[in-house]
Amino acid sequence: MARPTTKTDLIEAANSGYEALMAFIDSMTAQELETPFDFSADTKKKEAHWQRDKNLRDVLVHLYEWHQLTLDWVPSNQRGEEKPLLPKPYNWKTYGQLNVFFWKKHQNTTPEEAKEMLAQSHQEIMQLAERFTNEELFSKGVFDWVGNSPLGSYFVSNTSSHYAWALKKLKAHRKNCKAGG
Repeated sequence: MARPTTKTDLIEAANSGYEALMAFIDSMTAQELETPFDFSADTKKKEAHWQRDKNLRDVLVHLYEWHQLTLDWVPSNQRGEEKPLLPKPYNWKTYGQLNVFFWKKHQNTTPEEAKEMLAQSHQEIMQLAERFTNEELFSKGVFDWVGNSPLGSYFVSNTSSHYAWALKKLKAHRKNCKAGG
């Protein structure tokens, strides 16, 4: 599916991406759930997240925490409270460190808790997206606090695109489990 450029496509892609992710998780075997992620043998997987995330919980809390950023950023700015998406001291050059902070923060979160947290935050982020018109989401310059991108691009990045990222990682893990077992 192409990257959404309308509110209708955003809502559809986010919900179908979430449902696909949850269906895949529900299909994971005990072996897949218990085996730590290890992508070290694949030299193409160079990005930091391939080493950072060691299990399903790590992936789910990553999605959850990025929802939380959006759920805080949008309403704060709507109230006139100028706030960047990324909390200080992080910026777009150091957001990898923010992801590590999230990872460390949730090492005692159970996979079940992570799944529940994500279910709740998915519902909340979809409700937030629903409040905006198509023009507010996908026209540039509507909200000065968004910068040069339309607001909808942040919703897409933190829902459907992020869910596709998570699904890709879980499928790679499944493939590794089959190859090793």
